[in-house]
Amino acid sequence: MMGYGLAGGAAGWIWMLAGLLVMVGFVILIIWAVGNASRGGSNRDPERPTPLDILRERLARGEITQQEFEQAKKTLGY
Repeated sequence: MMGYGLAGGAAGWIWMLAGLLVMVGFVILIIWAVGNASRGGSNRDPERPTPLDILRERLARGEITQQEFEQAKKTLGY
């Protein structure tokens, strides 16, 4: 007796492919989660000032000149 229906034929390949797709999906999910966690995700603390905010405050208090402000802004990539 050879088995029941497509147990060893096409259905076996379909199940193997489905299992492979599930494993690839898990790997992609793990990579996405690790990457999102390392970037900080979108969970940035809204209370924490950005570097540009700090520069503006320092300029407003007179701690740095306009030229120093512009140079620091270029250095930070703004």
